[in-house]
Amino acid sequence: QLQASGGGLVQAGGSLRLSCAASGLTFSNYNVGWFRQAPGKEREFVCAISWGGGRTYYEDSVKGRFTISRDNAKNTVYLQMSSLKREDTAAYYCAADYTKGVLRTTRRAYEYWGQGAQVTVSS
Repeated sequence: QLQASGGGLVQAGGSLRLSCAASGLTFSNYNVGWFRQAPGKEREFVCAISWGGGRTYYEDSVKGRFTISRDNAKNTVYLQMSSLKREDTAAYYCAADYTKGVLRTTRRAYEYWGQGAQVTVSS
């Protein structure tokens, strides 16, 4: 199971860090991704990190602003978000993909999902 936390309200230009804690999984066997869903929109891929943390991949709109990392000793993945924009407002979901291969961007590739962490960016 995955548990996301750290969401909140932040002003545009500000920063926020999300955490995704895993339990009941051998976490180091999983690539992990973050997705987000804004009201009335489809859930979309944000970024992903490989099982060991050595590879990352970002959707273009967050490159240079978001950083994904992980600490397998703590069974936790982090999403550091900086220079936040209003369009980053969404519920953010972490998800685990049982593979040590390519980082995938489609929702159906991920077996386990956390509950959403709401991020609201105000102007």
